[in-house]
Amino acid sequence: MVKELIGKKLKKMRLSNDMTIEGLAAKSHVSSNMISRIERGLTTPSVEILMKLADVFGMSISYFVEEADKGSTVVYTPNGGGEPIFFFEDKHQILSLTQGLRDPGFSVFYDTLESGCTSGEGDMVHAGEEFAIILDGAMEFIIDGTVYPLSRGDSLSFKANLPHRWINNRHGKTKVLWVVSPAPNIAQQQA
Repeated sequence: MVKELIGKKLKKMRLSNDMTIEGLAAKSHVSSNMISRIERGLTTPSVEILMKLADVFGMSISYFVEEADKGSTVVYTPNGGGEPIFFFEDKHQILSLTQGLRDPGFSVFYDTLESGCTSGEGDMVHAGEEFAIILDGAMEFIIDGTVYPLSRGDSLSFKANLPHRWINNRHGKTKVLWVVSPAPNIAQQQA
């Protein structure tokens, strides 16, 4: 049963990232034969192999072994609610609006950015897609060298494998709603 569960989840994750078995093999340094055997439920991978595969997708190995009955098929979040997942020096606060959803293919976050808050030094690059809509305030996105000034009501969708970063360069808070696919591996953090 565990073999089949791991195989199904690996194949789903690989396909949702538009990746071939050979592409996953190259990125994970796990043979394409082994990946094929795992996906077909013919073998149970070692922890080391699972870690290599999970790392390619930015996931933890628990994604592959969690039973499907954990989590919920519906997550209701009342106004002002959400699961706190990230706080950084009172400048950046992220609430998950999808935490607890069973086997999600995406995540939705409500983000409050103080003036001057940035995504950090350098560009981010990862698998999947992102969507952001400014609920209040303004910010600047830089995607693959192009600057996108966004203000209330503006949105942006992009492939996350493009180098990207952002900054709240206005005086005051900016509130952003993010949709990220595939769902990143998140752990509650506090800085």
